Amino acid sequence: MTTLILGASGATGQLLTRQLLQRGQDLKIVVRSLDGLPEDIRNHQKVSAIQASVLDLSDAEMIDLVRGCHAVASCLGHNLTFRGMFGKPRRLVTDATRRICDAIRSTERDTPVKFVLMNTTGNSNRDLNEPVSMAQKCVIGLLRLLLPPHVDNEKAADYLRGEIGQGHQLIEWAAVRPDNLSDENKVSTYEIHASPQRSAIFDAGTTSRINVADFMARLVSDDELWKNWNGQMPVIYNATQRK
Repeated sequence: MTTLILGASGATGQLLTRQLLQRGQDLKIVVRSLDGLPEDIRNHQKVSAIQASVLDLSDAEMIDLVRGCHAVASCLGHNLTFRGMFGKPRRLVTDATRRICDAIRSTERDTPVKFVLMNTTGNSNRDLNEPVSMAQKCVIGLLRLLLPPHVDNEKAADYLRGEIGQGHQLIEWAAVRPDNLSDENKVSTYEIHASPQRSAIFDAGTTSRINVADFMARLVSDDELWKNWNGQMPVIYNATQRK
C-alpha cells in the first residue's frame, strides 16, 4: 500500500512518516526542500520524495501524484511567522485538499482513497451542531478576522464535509482534531472523542504530536478503525489531560 503525505517535513509530518514506515507502508511525500528532511527519511528505500510546493504542481502532476495511492494524509499548515500567517498562499490547506480530491476523481480506481486531514479543536464539526459557548464564538469570530490560518483550517474541513460529503464513490475522509500541541518522545495513552470535551479557547487540553501521528497512521492502515471514523472529525487528547 502507498500513502501520499503532504507536509512531511513539518513537526507532525515527520512523525507520521516514521509511523507509517514502521507499518511497512510505501510513501510518496511532497516537500519544498529535501534539506528539511532527516536523513533516515530522505534516504529510506520506501520513500519517494517530490521536491515542490504542492500548489505549484500542474493538474497532470497532481494526478500522477495520487495515482496508485490508497491514502492521502495532510499535515499541511502555516509557519508561525508573520509571512507564514499573513502571506500567500492564504488557503494552503484548503486549496491543497481541493486539488488533491480533484486529482483523485480524475483517476480510475476500484476502491475509494482515504483522506486524513490534520485539523484543530478550534474548528467545530457543524454536522453535529456541537455546543459552543457565546464567549468562544466571539473569540473564534475574531480569529477568523485576524488569523487567516484559522479560516484555512475551517474551509478545508468544510470542503470535505460539504463538497465530498458522506458516501462518495472515490473519496473517504476524516479530519483529526488535536488540542494544544506538545512535543513528546514516545506515544502515550490517548483518547478519541466525536466532539471536544473541553473548550479549545478557555480550557484547552494537550495533545502530543506523536500521538496525533500515531492515530493518523492507524486510520490509514487499520480498516476497522477507519470504519469508526470515516466521514467524521475525531478529537484527540492525551489521556492525562482529561478534565
